[in-house]
Amino acid sequence: MANSMNTKAIKVTIEGQGEFQYPYGITLEEVSKDFQDRSPYLIIAGIVGNQLKELRHILDEDCEVKWVDCCSSIGSRIYKRSLSFVFVRACMELFSGCKVTVEHSISKGLYCEVKYKTPMNEEMVTRIKQRMQEIIDEDVPFQKSRISVEEAIDIFRDYGQLSKVKLLKYREKPYIKIYQCGWLKNYFYGYMVPSSGYLKQFDLTWYAPGVVIRYPRLEEKGAIPEFVDNPKLFKVFRESEKWAEILEIDYVAALNDLIVSKREAEYLRVAEALHEKKIAEIADDVTSNLSEKRVILIAGPSSSGKTTFARRLAIQLKVNGLKPKSISLDDYFVDREKTPLDEQGEFDFESLYAIDLELFNQHLKSLLEGNEVEVPTFNFKTGKREYTGHKIKVEENEPLILEGIHALNEELTSSVPRHRKYKVYISCLTQLNIDEHNRIPTTDTRLIRRLVRDFQFRGNDAVRTLSMWSSVRRGEEGNIFPFQEDADAMFNSALFYELSILKKYAEPLLRQIDNQNPLYAEAKRLLKFLGYFVVLENEDDIPKTSILREFIGKSAF
Repeated sequence: MANSMNTKAIKVTIEGQGEFQYPYGITLEEVSKDFQDRSPYLIIAGIVGNQLKELRHILDEDCEVKWVDCCSSIGSRIYKRSLSFVFVRACMELFSGCKVTVEHSISKGLYCEVKYKTPMNEEMVTRIKQRMQEIIDEDVPFQKSRISVEEAIDIFRDYGQLSKVKLLKYREKPYIKIYQCGWLKNYFYGYMVPSSGYLKQFDLTWYAPGVVIRYPRLEEKGAIPEFVDNPKLFKVFRESEKWAEILEIDYVAALNDLIVSKREAEYLRVAEALHEKKIAEIADDVTSNLSEKRVILIAGPSSSGKTTFARRLAIQLKVNGLKPKSISLDDYFVDREKTPLDEQGEFDFESLYAIDLELFNQHLKSLLEGNEVEVPTFNFKTGKREYTGHKIKVEENEPLILEGIHALNEELTSSVPRHRKYKVYISCLTQLNIDEHNRIPTTDTRLIRRLVRDFQFRGNDAVRTLSMWSSVRRGEEGNIFPFQEDADAMFNSALFYELSILKKYAEPLLRQIDNQNPLYAEAKRLLKFLGYFVVLENEDDIPKTSILREFIGKSAF
């Protein structure tokens, strides 16, 4: 470890490790080598003074450093992005003239497609993997350079990457920073590892008609998780992508073009009509199965729009002549002092056992037997259940709707056999991407929804929402995603235009986080992401029943 007193030395404070002296001008990568053996996972970046920096960053003053490893949320994005670059290069070398698109996440991996004169097959995937391994073994540097927008347009036009060309015309700065890996130049939304040699852990799985890039995950303690087929979720993604292609709004530049030319109104109405049609189809399916399945369970990750969906589904069931009833799972919370604690010793309100399962199942069984039940009301101020005389009874032709994060977990409704339940999984599966190689993570769309909603209706600023997000995500991984494929129906709550609306609400909140705050790096990342979108000012065409209204306000519900 470099501790020698240099005429020009700087003090580097490593989080959790102490203070060290290094020569002026040393790179973050050189320093990281002294601490790699103390990290359980591969260090691939650092946060210096609350700002995310690549390992090639030069340290020229006293600073505080927090390491970013490949299994953290930030590090995982860097690792995936870098791996995608190598994947794109391998494909372009093997299949001249192919078009590579990075689509969406699936089975804890990244689903991509390679459009070529012959369809993708397993032998092609094997060849891509071999070529990627060769590039990784060569330890090719990811070189960053700054070029003019005009030069970048020429480069991407030559590559046939027209979505990048179209998006660049909306760039406010006259230059962009691009990366080069060997002969290939590319533009990516975010940082890279220093060189391909950092990407030793990866795998490819053929998943017709494309391929899934797999990488280390925190929940697998740095290993690559086994591939698990998610056919229902994949079908929803494919359907959304086909709709995006039909509307010709599969990339951000196309959406920006619509807004700038003031042609968005009709497309917006089509998107909302598609939501209504899908909800009506689910209602029809529920109605046709009502004699057997009377309990409708709705679950999905945070900010999916579960509340609005449940109410719109109830309306469609009424159109079908039914009289749905609903119970709020929140009213069955255990008294606050009995709430389970999380790893930090805080109340874990997202735990299944924050609900009084015994009482809830007694009431559920009694209701389905035709009995009247007095349901409790949870007083969030006192943290206790109260009984105020609120009684309900469910008749035979009345479906019972339950909405909550645990709704698909069989343990929640153990008193009801599986064949008596109709399960709906709802999530915001973004069908829009920035360009061919830069996807919009569904997690980011949900986070921006939550930032806006929490400020509008829950009094939480961006710092509060961002600080809770990692805990929320852990809860989703354990309580929601494992059960999604058990759903009888899936609903995609994403709206292609929503980020152009949410931008004007979210940006002021994120800008309030200054560079003295540990969350500054995340706020800066989200601001950069939102910067690709042109603001859609006119909200008059958004229906009062839209799922988006749950987050921006003026909802009919």
